[in-house]
Amino acid sequence: MKFRTLFLLLILGATAGFSALNWDAFTAPTTLSLGLTEVQGAIGVVMLGVVIFLTAYFMAFVIYVQASALLESRRHAQELKHNRELADQAEASRFTELRGFITTELQSLARNKDSAGAPSGDPVILARLDRIETELLSAVEQSATNTVVSLGQIEDRLARSSAAALPEPRTSND
Repeated sequence: MKFRTLFLLLILGATAGFSALNWDAFTAPTTLSLGLTEVQGAIGVVMLGVVIFLTAYFMAFVIYVQASALLESRRHAQELKHNRELADQAEASRFTELRGFITTELQSLARNKDSAGAPSGDPVILARLDRIETELLSAVEQSATNTVVSLGQIEDRLARSSAAALPEPRTSND
């Protein structure tokens, strides 16, 4: 239990104990002025009622603030999930587009090679194509890794900012 909560419970317990020990004094009738008129009543009971009302009001306020922070956190998580799905779809689209481009270029290269009369199994060209394909696959994998790392960093920042945005319950002692 946090120190503030424990302290608040201690104060409320002391107030309840004090009220119980001095109940006769709390209920003693007194003349109370309401501005335009005067009435007979127990000032202790009136003040105790005010304390109970304020305590209930602040508890409702704390519950409202925590619930709104929880809903905001859920909304951020849903937005993050949606953005992650969009990024995955965009990355898949780029890979598909790249695959189509490479296929078209290889077919064009094969047609050019056939029309130039070069032998289809030229080892220099095949070695060069293998090297280009390896470099291209490496670049694609590096791009995918960078995208995943960036999304992870964004998710960490959002988690830290939503954790920092959750307000601590305030008491009259703060």
